[in-house]
Amino acid sequence: LFSKTIYENIHLSDHHAMKEDVVEAARMSCIHNDIEEFDQGYETMVGEKGVTLSGGQKQRVAAARALITQPEILLADEPTGALDSRNSKILLDKMAIINREQKKTIMMVTHDANAASYCTRILFIQDGRLFHELRRNPRKEDRESFYERIVAVMAQLGGGSANVL
Repeated sequence: LFSKTIYENIHLSDHHAMKEDVVEAARMSCIHNDIEEFDQGYETMVGEKGVTLSGGQKQRVAAARALITQPEILLADEPTGALDSRNSKILLDKMAIINREQKKTIMMVTHDANAASYCTRILFIQDGRLFHELRRNPRKEDRESFYERIVAVMAQLGGGSANVL
C-alpha cells in the first residue's frame, strides 16, 4: 500500500472509477465496515506500506484495489493468509459469488485445504511438478466432501506446508 488515503489506495487501479465503485470494491473485499469505523472513513491515511492498518485490513484494501477494475481473471496469492477465520470465510464466500455470478476466473495459490475447498479445480504441485488434480461439480458434491478429498491428497503428498494447492 502507498502512503495515501484508503480511498486513493483503492481508486489507484482505476482512475475512471466513481466513489460508488470504490465503496462497492471495498464491500466485495470485506473491508467497507472496517473503513466506516475509522474516524476519517475512506479519507484515513494508511501510512507507508499501510502501517496504520492490521495485516488483514491491508490485505482486504489490496483486494479491493484488484476488484475495482472488474478483471476477467483474478489472481489471489494466499488471499486469507492474514485474515482470521471469520473474515476468511466472508472473503472466500464473496470470491465464490464473484466466480459464480459474475463468471470471473479466480486462480488462487494456497496451502490451506479449507480455502482450496471453495474451488472447483485444484492442481497439487510437488517439487515443481503436477502431482495430482481434483475437480468438483458444485451441483453434485458439497464443499465439505471436497475438503475431505483434498485432505486425502495432501496426506499422500506428506501433508507438508511446502506443497502448494
